[in-house]
Amino acid sequence: MRYINFNGKILAAGTAIITAENRGLRYGDGLFETLKFATDKLVMMDEHMARLWKGMQEMKLKIPVHFTPDKLETQVHDLLKKNNFSYARIRISVNRGNGGLFDCEDKLHYIIECWPLTSKYTKLNDNGLDLCIFKHALKICDRFSNLKHSNFLPYVMGSLYSQEQKCNDAIIFNQYNRVCDSTIANIFIIANETVITPPLSEGCIAGTIRKFLLQILPELDYKVAQEIITQEMLMEAEEVFLTNSIYNMHWVAAIGQKKYNNHISRNIFEKISRTKPHIFC
Repeated sequence: MRYINFNGKILAAGTAIITAENRGLRYGDGLFETLKFATDKLVMMDEHMARLWKGMQEMKLKIPVHFTPDKLETQVHDLLKKNNFSYARIRISVNRGNGGLFDCEDKLHYIIECWPLTSKYTKLNDNGLDLCIFKHALKICDRFSNLKHSNFLPYVMGSLYSQEQKCNDAIIFNQYNRVCDSTIANIFIIANETVITPPLSEGCIAGTIRKFLLQILPELDYKVAQEIITQEMLMEAEEVFLTNSIYNMHWVAAIGQKKYNNHISRNIFEKISRTKPHIFC
């Protein structure tokens, strides 16, 4: 049996925990974080908590005094122990509680879930990803677009589209018809020996591994830039890779008919694995 944590109580997964009045269900009025547990620790926990707290402040969620990063971390560890997981994916979800648009109880609800990870991501993927381009729903660039909030329609529909197209993932574009990210990851291209990713102003998620790479790559003597990426730049790039907090880095082999290599991507992954094994674990 798998277990979850709802508002501080450990319950069997599948237990009914919300009603039809919940604003997370009604309006997507909430946020979430996804992180990894490996080598007996929560990877980049401080960065994930900082992003969650910033998001709650941006969305004007009322944060109880007793709801702190330290308490949340303790409850995550307790849940992992209850489930007997030693290598796992954790999702922390928060929402505003019950009510309508103008009669909300404004009481923070939270859910902690975890699942065992069957694959370890200490090596770069052997087979490159096959991506597709999704433009049926565009990401809007606003003050909330960098948050991991529950209004994820472009990502949801993009993931369904990638399954229909038999691709590993889909690239999401913003309102200006420029590259934003993928349905589950930040995107980087390599062109003219420069590692390029869209700036946050392009609407991409403020990823923890994205932020880490922007800090570490110059230290490892790579040229790094945050620049607007057009579809033409994407198709002319030499390499493309994706990053997220679970698999760290995955290199891309193809987007449609365009093929990519992974020489620099592999070099980056191997260098970071050697120098920062507590991150790429």
